[in-house]
Amino acid sequence: MKPFGAVSVVHEQKKYKHLNQELRIIPETEHGINNEQVCQHALWVIQRLREAGYDAYLVGGGVRDLLMARNPKDFDIATSAHPEEVKALFARSRLIGRRFRLVHVYFGRYVIEVATFRGHGDGTNGERHVEGGRIVRDNVFGSEEEDALRRDFTINALMYDPQNRTVRDYTGGYRDLRDGILRMIGDPETRYREDPVRMIRAVRFCSSRALTMDATTEQPISKLAHLLRDVSPARLFEEVCKVFLSGFGSNALPLMAQYGLFQELFPYTLEQDAQGDWHGDTVLSQALSNTDLRVAQDKPVTPGFLMAAMLWRPLQQQILALEAEGLTGMDAVSEAIDAVLEEQVRLVAIPRRYTAIAREIWLMQPRFRRMRGKRVLRLLGERRFRAAYDFLLLRALESPELQPVAQWWTEIQEKSPQEQEQQALATAPVNRGARRKRRRRPRRKTNEEA
Repeated sequence: MKPFGAVSVVHEQKKYKHLNQELRIIPETEHGINNEQVCQHALWVIQRLREAGYDAYLVGGGVRDLLMARNPKDFDIATSAHPEEVKALFARSRLIGRRFRLVHVYFGRYVIEVATFRGHGDGTNGERHVEGGRIVRDNVFGSEEEDALRRDFTINALMYDPQNRTVRDYTGGYRDLRDGILRMIGDPETRYREDPVRMIRAVRFCSSRALTMDATTEQPISKLAHLLRDVSPARLFEEVCKVFLSGFGSNALPLMAQYGLFQELFPYTLEQDAQGDWHGDTVLSQALSNTDLRVAQDKPVTPGFLMAAMLWRPLQQQILALEAEGLTGMDAVSEAIDAVLEEQVRLVAIPRRYTAIAREIWLMQPRFRRMRGKRVLRLLGERRFRAAYDFLLLRALESPELQPVAQWWTEIQEKSPQEQEQQALATAPVNRGARRKRRRRPRRKTNEEA
C-alpha cells in the first residue's frame, strides 16, 4: 500500500447557521495524531475509496480515543459512497443492518466498518422512519457536514483525514475534548427521544473518559429515563455490557443510579436510603471493582458473573418471599431463580448462556457449607467451581459468618489432590455401625385381601 502523502492544509471557514459553528481544520502539529497510530487496514480502505473518487475519513470513537492518547478498539470510516458502491469495491465485504445500513470489510477476523454520510433530509435521499420521536430506521444519506452534525456528542463528530493528516471539526468537539466536556449536538431532549440509549452512552463516556456533562446535556436524563422501556431488551444487554464490563463499572454505577437509568434496567437491585440516595450491596460493588481490575490486567470477564452479582439481592428477596409462603430449602432457591431470571430478561435480554452461568453460581453457594466427605471433592471438580468460589468470597465480605467457610475453601485449594481427599474424608461423619434401616410404609390392603 502506498502511504498517504503530506499535502498543504487549507483552512476552511464555512459557517453552519443551525450550529453557529465554523468548520475548523486542525493540523498535525496541534492534534498530534500520526498515521502510524491508525490501523493499516483502515488506511487502505480509505485510500481505496478515494482512488475510486469518493470522500472518506476516519470518524467517531477512534479519532476521539487517539486524541485522548488511548488505544482505539475500532477504526470506523465514513464515506460519500453509498453502501452498494462500497460493497462493489471490496470483495471481502458484507452489507449489514436495517436500522442503519453499513458495510463490513473483512481482513481475516478483523473488521472495518464503513458507513455512508448520513443527512438531515426528509427521506427523499434514502429512508427514515420515526415512531413517537424515536428514530427506528435511518438510511437518509447526506454530506460530510450533515454527517458530523447528526452524531450524538461533539467529541464523537471529529473526522481524521489521513491524506493531509488533519482533524476536521464541525461541532467544537476538539475544544470540548480538551476541556473535558461532554456536550450533545442539538437539543438534548429531542436527541434522547430519537434514541434513548444515548443517555446510557452519556454515562459511559463520563465514567470511562473522566468527562463532565454540560448542564443542558445532563438536565433531561432523569426525566426521560423511562424511555429505556421502549428500547429492545437485546440492545440494552449490549449497552449494559459496554458500561459495566469495560473497566469503569465502579464509576458508572453511581451515575446510572443518580439519573434513574439503572433502576429502569435492574429495578430490584439497588436500595434507597433515608436520604433518597441509591446504593448497591457489598457483593455488587466489590464485583464491579474486581471486574474493573481484571479488565485493567487484561484478564477475561464474563457477563454471567456480573449478572449473578447484579441479581443477588433480588434473588434473596424472592427466596424470603417463597419461604414465607411455606416453600423451603432448594425448592425455594430453584423457584426463586426461575422467577428472578424470567422477570429480568423481559427488561434486559440476558442470553441463556449467561443466565446459565449465574444459575450455576447461585446453586453452588449452599454447597460450600457442606465441608465433609466426598461431596467436597465433587464440588472442587465442578466446571464453575472457581466462579462460584469467587462469588463466595464476595458474600463473605458482607457476611462475617461466611468468612471461616471461605477460608476453609481457600486453604483446601492450595493442597495436593491426595491432601484434599484426606482433609475432606477427615471431616466426614463417623460411621456409627449399621446404616439405619429406612422405615417402610405399611402396604395398603386391597379390597380382596380385606
